[in-house]
Amino acid sequence: MRISRILPALALVAAAAGCATAPADAAPPEPPFTARAVLPDGEANPMIAQGVALGAGADLYKTSGIGPTQLNTAAAEGTPEAFVDTAQFPDGVLPAGVTITEAQGMNVLRAIQENLELQGLRLENVTTMRVFLDNAPGTDRADYAGWNRAYRQFFANTNLASGDTELVPLGSAEPSAPLVRNPARPSRFALEVQSLPVPGWLVEVEVDAVFPPS
Repeated sequence: MRISRILPALALVAAAAGCATAPADAAPPEPPFTARAVLPDGEANPMIAQGVALGAGADLYKTSGIGPTQLNTAAAEGTPEAFVDTAQFPDGVLPAGVTITEAQGMNVLRAIQENLELQGLRLENVTTMRVFLDNAPGTDRADYAGWNRAYRQFFANTNLASGDTELVPLGSAEPSAPLVRNPARPSRFALEVQSLPVPGWLVEVEVDAVFPPS
C-alpha cells in the first residue's frame, strides 16, 4: 500500500520538474512575418509603393518597377531623349556609340541605387533583377547591347579571380572605370515589351535586395 501511494507522488514531482525546465530549453518563438510598404513622401493618396520590405525581420526588399527620371528639359516631353540624365550627359548630347537605351538604363540604375539607399541597402545587396525594354523609335528590336553596357556600369564589374575592377565601355569609347564598382551578379531576366507605362520610357527595372545581417 505504501509503494502504491509513493509512485504516483514521484510521477507528479517528475512532471512538475519537467514543466519547470521546458521554457528554458525551448527555442525562442519566431517573430511574425511582416510586410512594410515604402510610400512616396508628401503624397496623401499614392497609387503604388516605391517598394515593400518583407520577412520576419524585414529580410527582403522588393522595389516597384522603376523607370528613368525626366531630366532633360531641352527635349520634348514624352520623348526618349527627355529621360537622358543631363548631369552625366550635358545638354542631353550622347557621346559616340552611346544609345538612348544605354543612357536611360544608367538613369534607371542610378534611381534604383537611390531607392535602395533610403532603406539602408546598396547595389551589392541586389539578388534578383527583372528588366523590361521597349525598342527605340525607328528600330524593330530592343537594344539589349546598350542595356548590357549600362548594366555593367553598376553591376558585375569585378574580376572574380583577382578582385580587381573590370573596365567597361561607354558606347564605343575605350573601356574605363565603371560608374559604381560592384561585385554583385544578381539573377536576371530581360525581355522586350510592346510599350511601357510612361511615354518615352525604353527601360523599366525592378529588383529584389536582401538586408545584410544586422
